[in-house]
Amino acid sequence: MRGLLALLFISLALAPEALAATEVVVSGSTTIMPFGAAAAKAFNAQQSEYHVSVSGGDTDAGIANVTEGHSDIAMISGELSPTEKSKYGDRLKEYLVAYDGICMVVSNQIYNSGVKGLTRAQVRQIYAGNISNWKEVGGPDRAIFVIAREHGSGTRSTFNEDIMGDRYAETPGVDEHGRIEKGNSGVKAVILGSNRAIGYLGYYYLGQGLPAVSPHGILISNPDLQAISLDEVLPTLDTIKAGKYPMARKLYMATYGDAKPGAKAFLDFVASPTGQSIAKKNGFIPEGPTTGQASAANEPGQAAVSADRTPAAPESKAQAPAQAKPQPGFEAILATVGLLAGYRKYAASVPTRQKNFGALQLGCHQRSRRRLADAPSLQPSSRPNVDDWTALKG
Repeated sequence: MRGLLALLFISLALAPEALAATEVVVSGSTTIMPFGAAAAKAFNAQQSEYHVSVSGGDTDAGIANVTEGHSDIAMISGELSPTEKSKYGDRLKEYLVAYDGICMVVSNQIYNSGVKGLTRAQVRQIYAGNISNWKEVGGPDRAIFVIAREHGSGTRSTFNEDIMGDRYAETPGVDEHGRIEKGNSGVKAVILGSNRAIGYLGYYYLGQGLPAVSPHGILISNPDLQAISLDEVLPTLDTIKAGKYPMARKLYMATYGDAKPGAKAFLDFVASPTGQSIAKKNGFIPEGPTTGQASAANEPGQAAVSADRTPAAPESKAQAPAQAKPQPGFEAILATVGLLAGYRKYAASVPTRQKNFGALQLGCHQRSRRRLADAPSLQPSSRPNVDDWTALKG
């Protein structure tokens, strides 16, 4: 029995090296992060060669990470600035993955008092500090609490460009009558906790992953979070994707230079029908009918999923790589010492390089059996000593 335990420990010590998968790091826009995380979870579950991890920050952080080699893929909300396009040129390759709208939201009490829509001019005046009371736009006699996103946010850049006329514009209304919040979740929390606030959010955050529109394309308002119309247009699937909603935008993932194999595999998955279905289920507007492979367009900032590729195989025919199983003799040893179930759970929880794993298990098992046969001191009734371990390791 002691000898069997020694064999078990050696096999488990060698297993992690064989079980390691190639890491693919994705970072950037918090707007895209929920979609990226959901897609990564599904991608990791269906294959074992790569493991995708997703973290937020903001668009600028994502671009910095990918161009400096800290990430494999950047998440970018909205278009690159002219300065960014000039700086990175064709090296920063963008892939259109979904559509999004920046929604103007107000506190429940403000919405229920009658402020169900504003013009872009009114929003501009609020953020410029020229309108500071809700009664000036048809609401109650109450000071407006103005919320904006942090510098570096792609959502802030798009809002500033579409509403303020300059992506780098300052917003005195925020400085005088409000505050800056980091991330969509921060803005949402302030709106929910106030009776006089206005802010802007990515479309997904209206429902936090729940269906945001009815089958007829009409916005279903979160009972605690009210989106208002902008220039008399509500943010819906149809108005955002058609570009009718004033603050519609595209969401991208990007690589710096040609995508590495792991990054390309994940981008292809995101562009596939399965990946786009994940986008829709998580409250994002899918890019549209795709063919299962991501392709950057020729012009920087206008990359899209190619529409002229061979259709991907039907989902029903797609199969994940077969799981490599320990050899029967090896499982028998584990069963003998009562650790088979635990080992199987361990092996299933770690992304694997399947081709090498089976060969390593079999080779280790065969070598260990030979070691046991040649090591008379390791009988079941004996206790392993230093020389025994040295013999087994050799």
